[in-house]
Amino acid sequence: MARSSSWYSRFAKSASHFCGRPPIFTLAVALILVWLVTGPLFHFSDTWQLVINTGTTIVTFLMVFLIQNTQNRDTQAIQVKLDELIRATRGAHNALLDLEELEAFRDKYEALAAAARTRLTQGDADTDSPEA
Repeated sequence: MARSSSWYSRFAKSASHFCGRPPIFTLAVALILVWLVTGPLFHFSDTWQLVINTGTTIVTFLMVFLIQNTQNRDTQAIQVKLDELIRATRGAHNALLDLEELEAFRDKYEALAAAARTRLTQGDADTDSPEA
């Protein structure tokens, strides 16, 4: 299972890198222009319309999976970097490294934000650092 997953990850990374390049965008625009120019040749028939509709639907369907894979990889990379920043920052809460406790920490930080807004309305500063 891990072998097919790594194959897919390598494929998705290569495909998303390839598809995100300017020449590929230019190629896509050129294909649309060719399709438009051939409209009168095919009398703007239903088949002529079906060609572009089918092609774009297939490409869109496949790109959704490639984009999702790329987004998942990027999110994991950002999370690891954030975890390292939390771990390396003195006074930071290392418990934030555990994503299972995310809801409890969000509630805590929402309460801190509400308290900071209250202090701001009273003319106090809203900056501080956590106590070690």
